[in-house]
Amino acid sequence: MAFAQYKNEAAYFAVAAVVAYDRKSQELQLIRLVGAIDAGQTINPDGLKNQTEGGMIQSASWTLLEQITYDNSRVTSRNWDTYPILRFRQVPEVEVLVLDRPELPPLGAGEAAQGPTAAAIANAIYRATGKRMRDLPITPDKILSNKV
Repeated sequence: MAFAQYKNEAAYFAVAAVVAYDRKSQELQLIRLVGAIDAGQTINPDGLKNQTEGGMIQSASWTLLEQITYDNSRVTSRNWDTYPILRFRQVPEVEVLVLDRPELPPLGAGEAAQGPTAAAIANAIYRATGKRMRDLPITPDKILSNKV
């Protein structure tokens, strides 16, 4: 689980992540993300939900896969075929609960999901492996080489 307030003055977002880790095969899989967002008065609940779901998926991709690769002379991840990014088959189940508070002014929601989602995934990996990961992306080889 993880929680944060976006930019210290905007939306509040809490999220829980469920991962599966097979120690034998070193396979890591993000199974599910469940988030709750409080952006004050919600003008467009469906838009806020869609924005938050997209942020959670984008953050999952950053957290588990995305990185620039390079050799001694150049960047080697030069297109979508060579840049690691979450594919549709890897997208976890995502659920977002919108807390509408009409008595409050609307708060900015922008990228409220990104930071807490990465933290929730890292916390879930810790629960599954006993290893604290602090370097993104969190890959199975990094988990294996990380000393407790």
